[in-house]
Amino acid sequence: MKAAVYKTYGPADVVRIETREKPGPAATELLVRVKATTVTTADWRLRASAFPGGMWLPGRLMTGLFKPRNQVLGVEFAGVVEETGAQVTGFHLGDRVFGFAGHGAHAEYLTIDETAAVAPIPAGLDAAEATALPFGAVSALVFLRDTARIKPGQDALIIGASGNVGIYAVQIAKAMGATVTAVASAGNHAMLRELGADEVIDYRAEDPVSGGRRYDVIFETVGVIKFGAARKALKNNGLFVPLNFSILDALQGLWSQFRGGRKMLISVNGDKREDLDSLAEMITAGTLKPVIDTVLPLERIRDAYRYVEGRHRKGSVVIEVAKRAKLALAG
Repeated sequence: MKAAVYKTYGPADVVRIETREKPGPAATELLVRVKATTVTTADWRLRASAFPGGMWLPGRLMTGLFKPRNQVLGVEFAGVVEETGAQVTGFHLGDRVFGFAGHGAHAEYLTIDETAAVAPIPAGLDAAEATALPFGAVSALVFLRDTARIKPGQDALIIGASGNVGIYAVQIAKAMGATVTAVASAGNHAMLRELGADEVIDYRAEDPVSGGRRYDVIFETVGVIKFGAARKALKNNGLFVPLNFSILDALQGLWSQFRGGRKMLISVNGDKREDLDSLAEMITAGTLKPVIDTVLPLERIRDAYRYVEGRHRKGSVVIEVAKRAKLALAG
């Protein structure tokens, strides 16, 4: 099988397309023929060893101190079950599935345990659309539903609203009943209003936390605004929820819990089947839709990495591993 492999940390050029042995499923695993995957922020940070805010050593201990432990990246996937292990009961040959691989999705085949974060593709979506959902949409769902606990009628500010997490945060916050203000460049404002944003702010023309408006929740998805600056834009007892954080941020967030008023909540989201099912329900209800910026073939995965690292995409950058039947593009 073909796979995008990296054997050392570095720029996009360290990634090579190689032929590797097709894996076989263990007793409780599925063998999935991957039709589509993505390049995410997580993928490029792992490839480049670009861990934020003092997290370099913990990151390297997790991924491999001197060289990558897992040489095939790829967090998200969508494809077809080609083989099942002897003890698999929840999936069958030919099932269309999507989910989190953790790693290994930048290849024509991957194996994944049936109890992991893998679920049937929602009706009406093709593989490219389905693979655009897990990383960004689950992150947005968990941070807004479980960490911020957004309630109907609250005011939410989404910073980095056109990115792979922000674009779903706008939709999910709106579906949860919040009034949503989205921060992105002016060229993305029409799209964000279409996705449900009540107001939009051009960060190039206005500081989103200095305009006098107050919010119940500020969800910071790109790491450009810190708690100290965001505090003045929070209501009393408002919450600042950063997607990316440093060790110092974690300590500051802990300290804020012992003080009254505004707080910073530090959290990470897991990868669970139940969250994928929640996304599928939202897709069916029409309150959530995948957003795709660009589609590239596996052979151009280096270009995909470079584009994602530019931090100006609108939604997902999809890698087409097998030809798609249909695809809805953003923009």
